[in-house]
Amino acid sequence: MATHDYEDARAVSGGAGYDDHRHQQPQDQLDYDPNFVPDSVKSFVVHLYRHIREKNVYEIHQMYETSFHTLSDRLFKDTPWPSVDAVAHYVDNDHVFCLLYKEMWFRHLYARLNPTIRQRIDSWDNYCSLFQVVLHGVVNMQLPNQWLWDMVDEFVYQFQSFCQHRAKMKNKTEQEIVLFRQFDQAWSVYGVLNFLQELVEKSNIIQILENEKEGLEQFTSTDGYDYNGGSNVLKVLGYFGIVGLLRVHCLLGDYHTGLKCLQPIDISQQSVYTLVIGSHITTIYHHGFSNLMLRRYVEAIREFNKILLYIYKTKQYHQKSPQYEQILKKNEQMYALLAICLSLCPQSRLVDETVSSQLREKYGEKMMIMQRYDDEAFAIFDELFSYACPKFITPSAPSFEEPLVNFNQDAYRLQLKLFLYEAKQQQLLSGVRTFLKVYSTISLTKLASYMEVDEPNLRTILITYKHKTQAVDSDGKVISNADIDFYINDDMVHVVESKPAKRYSDYFLRQVVKLEGVINEVDAIKVV
Repeated sequence: MATHDYEDARAVSGGAGYDDHRHQQPQDQLDYDPNFVPDSVKSFVVHLYRHIREKNVYEIHQMYETSFHTLSDRLFKDTPWPSVDAVAHYVDNDHVFCLLYKEMWFRHLYARLNPTIRQRIDSWDNYCSLFQVVLHGVVNMQLPNQWLWDMVDEFVYQFQSFCQHRAKMKNKTEQEIVLFRQFDQAWSVYGVLNFLQELVEKSNIIQILENEKEGLEQFTSTDGYDYNGGSNVLKVLGYFGIVGLLRVHCLLGDYHTGLKCLQPIDISQQSVYTLVIGSHITTIYHHGFSNLMLRRYVEAIREFNKILLYIYKTKQYHQKSPQYEQILKKNEQMYALLAICLSLCPQSRLVDETVSSQLREKYGEKMMIMQRYDDEAFAIFDELFSYACPKFITPSAPSFEEPLVNFNQDAYRLQLKLFLYEAKQQQLLSGVRTFLKVYSTISLTKLASYMEVDEPNLRTILITYKHKTQAVDSDGKVISNADIDFYINDDMVHVVESKPAKRYSDYFLRQVVKLEGVINEVDAIKVV
């Protein structure tokens, strides 16, 4: 039910700043009475409470995904929902239900309004209480996967939002600074990582996924639900916690650790993470971006291609979903990242024809410029990276000494600098690749004269090419990103070009889709 985005692209990442774009309006305290509970809200909480007690996952999902949004649009477009104290007596003052209600209350507040620092801290306290109950209490509930994903998704988003908000110190009031000092542990990076890690460990999800491979346990086949009267809450929160850890480490710029955290989930297979569209897109986006930053371009291209093809085929089924706009937004960002990958590692044979034609339409001209590696090209690399990258954070607390300064852009600028440094190193290599594409064998002397360098420098360039077209995968093995390889023997460069197998299936699939469209149009014609 995340009405916003699967991560940082809840912000429109434009230029260097990408400010939060969600519907942030000042709360109209004159119209809002936290203790007034409309009849439709009474009915909503009473029925939701009953369905949770009865473990009726289908009805919970309907109320969570549909009724909550309908009521929000009709009654609470720019005000919060009624306070938890106002509805508690309708649900027997049930402690766990009240925590779940507050989790939804704060999520609505973040989506529609601009939360105060006090509200951000209160939301942290509520997550602490909720996760403590799940980790150390007895939770006998079955909740929809969508809701459990949204809890982890929103938890990481609010951490990111808090870090960004705290980093804009310039216009903070004295009262706000007092709150930051007083609640210095709220949304700390250690607290966030500890909760996610504890959910993973306490749920025993890594062992469950290992056992499932050996046929000793069922998790994926039951979509994470427990059909023996137990609870799915801790297990599925632990599972999504793995994705949450990937995302947090990615926001911190620690790509190795993020990918290591994701290893228990086999992303080459359909799994629970693919059941929720937000989880699916978040996982592949951060996995692909991390691989891009680690120069594992082939892996990034493969995963972006798969998810973009999936979105292309299924997006019409999500048109009525509150997440539809964000699906489209993330889709555009991943096309930008794919354009970057293919410019740095021209492996178009890895991309499906459908995705390739969409990419040409969106970024064809820019990709031609990016191949030149001049100032205009680097400006486009800068533009696409800034548009498509995560909303990086500086997790450390600010200095409260005067003069107060904003540092919310520091982490982003550092990652951009590292990326552009890597892109600029490709400038020299593009010339080598151009010549290697043309020849099957060429002498070092001849190649050196073409490139207008001396022979020792050429050898250095060729070694650099070898180095820059290789990366280390998650298993520690050296992998190649190059579509052209070479070796030197007796001062002769011998070129080995990989020949892609011809694929005819894409052509026939596109023609079948066109034919179905024609048939539908013919069927729609009324013959008089």
